[in-house]
Amino acid sequence: MPLIVNSQENMNNKTDSLQTVASVDLYRYMGQWYEIALYPTRFEKGCECTTAEYYMNEKYVQVINKCKKNGKEKQIKGKAFVVPNSNNTKLKVQFFWPFKGDYWIIALDKDYNWAVVSSPDRNYLWILSRSKKMEPTLYQKIVDDIVTRGFDPNRIIKTKQDCAN
Repeated sequence: MPLIVNSQENMNNKTDSLQTVASVDLYRYMGQWYEIALYPTRFEKGCECTTAEYYMNEKYVQVINKCKKNGKEKQIKGKAFVVPNSNNTKLKVQFFWPFKGDYWIIALDKDYNWAVVSSPDRNYLWILSRSKKMEPTLYQKIVDDIVTRGFDPNRIIKTKQDCAN
């Protein structure tokens, strides 16, 4: 059984063009995702129990990112716009006007239980799941796949997800 649904050919190193999945059903993608691991970012420094929630709007996808930092819940709201002709695999996310960042879905479970998101330059990476915990062998398969696509496994940090709701 293939690990990645609708994936295009894997790339072998960081200089190759990063491929997304072939298509995404945005309605199935909506809802809450738990951050399992990421490349550390300055805007998530000190965060744990990080989630992302997506909701369809008439013109864009509403994004609500939450985490706990120093015991307090933090959240930021944004908008994601589908890149035309991308089959919903590439979005531009905006948390602060006028700046938009790339949000490319590069791996996706056929049942939409997990996803991998990046930027085309591979400077950002998130492994997301519908549940707080991911089975270790699945996690390792995902990491192995993204390493073959030019990502540095030494930069990947697991997100603490054992906070009380």
